[in-house]
Amino acid sequence: MADVLPLVEARLRGALGEPDARAAVTFLGTDRIEVLRFTEGELVRYATLGMSAHPMADPTAVLADPVRGPRAELVLTVRAGRADTGKVLRPLAVLAASPQVEGVVVAPGASLDVGEPLWPGAPFTSVLVAEPGGLVEDLELDAPLDPVRFLPLLPMTPNEAAWKRVHGAAALQERWLSRGTDLRDPARRSVPLE
Repeated sequence: MADVLPLVEARLRGALGEPDARAAVTFLGTDRIEVLRFTEGELVRYATLGMSAHPMADPTAVLADPVRGPRAELVLTVRAGRADTGKVLRPLAVLAASPQVEGVVVAPGASLDVGEPLWPGAPFTSVLVAEPGGLVEDLELDAPLDPVRFLPLLPMTPNEAAWKRVHGAAALQERWLSRGTDLRDPARRSVPLE
């Protein structure tokens, strides 16, 4: 069976261009996770590479299927120059390692929390996983492997994360949309939630 990660990196390069930086993090008991940085004008995109090496397993399953199951990588987009977002590499690697470490399946609508600011001074400690398919198209793999989905991450303030737990992901996204929230602003304030 072909190694998935070179195909994933080729898809990222095809969609986002050449990365201008990359870092690797290895956690005890997990495979190496890389985070690639792509700069395009005023936007900086961070994409994980390594999360899709193995399918995510249902945490209630007795045995994890080594072949079948959802595969994903994470993509975060922020505006350049408004915050020191370069320090987001480790938190992103932590999130990408969570299927291996915690046995979670990362899917659209999920909240992921790192328990600390995503970068120094960030008003966000968690992200909302958005629907894939916009920025980087799914990568189809040979059967029986599931495709790799590139999941956008939307940073959430603690208040937004709490509101989302009560009202759901769709309601929070609608609130952001109706208020014209710039989700790429790394220094934005919480959307009004009254």
